[in-house]
Amino acid sequence: MADSSSTPRILMVDPSLAFRPEDVIKESGWQFRNYVEDSDDPQLKQVKETYLKMHTYQTVDYVKKKHEHWRKFDKFEATILEALQKLNALVDESDPDVSVPNIVHAFQTAERIRAAHPDKDWLQLTGLIHDLGKVMAFYGEPQFSTVGDTFVVGCEVGKSVVYRDTTFHDNPDTKNPKFNTKYGIYEPNCGLDKVYLSWGHDEYMYHVLKHNNSTLPEEGLYMIRYHSFYPWHTGGDYMHLCDNRDLEMLPWIREFNKFDLYTKKEEVPDIEELKPYYQSLIDKYCPGTLKW
Repeated sequence: MADSSSTPRILMVDPSLAFRPEDVIKESGWQFRNYVEDSDDPQLKQVKETYLKMHTYQTVDYVKKKHEHWRKFDKFEATILEALQKLNALVDESDPDVSVPNIVHAFQTAERIRAAHPDKDWLQLTGLIHDLGKVMAFYGEPQFSTVGDTFVVGCEVGKSVVYRDTTFHDNPDTKNPKFNTKYGIYEPNCGLDKVYLSWGHDEYMYHVLKHNNSTLPEEGLYMIRYHSFYPWHTGGDYMHLCDNRDLEMLPWIREFNKFDLYTKKEEVPDIEELKPYYQSLIDKYCPGTLKW
């Protein structure tokens, strides 16, 4: 794998970071931007533009094609730490005051979880790798299908989806009656595993781990797969598609999301010092070279 110094620098706007309403984030001192439909703020305009593209192009057909493309696992091979190293060249610009690479957010999240849950090493590792699917950005994947809140395609759009009323007008699925009922193409309480979410880094990383026979427990895999599914775990939408297992996992996802946001008050961890500890967790749950 190429050294990170030769990796092109990618400035990535993750619009999900602009719309995180949990009380824990408010209490942490995070000065997050308020939802504004029309704004002259360049950052908010960029956020809305990303969602506009997402909500225009993410259709049932688009998502199925992304599954076919990315689940060949033929893009590159790397260990977890090597893939994390690539995130040194990926900067989240959703806050103009923050210019740290995503790898820093990965270790910050893991260390916050480690402090709160010292007995759950699998949860700590989940925090470290939850955003690792963003490596798709280095292989041609556009931002609107790499980052941001996810939603279900193939049925009516959840009421809490960001910019729901102003960004779906050019999505061809909205013209197809079978995709616009409460259940759409799905059965009641079929389970989230049987629905198509808009494509993003969550779904990709989940499948990478499954393909490479990771032994992370089901709770960790759920957190990785659904941590950006804010219309569900925070907005309360799509409950009619959930089965009992989804509802059992929901508290775990909500617990994880307490730790999933960079805060400017937090110190940057000494990554080199922490690597041996996290390498031990990687060796336990997803060792060796993975196919991506």
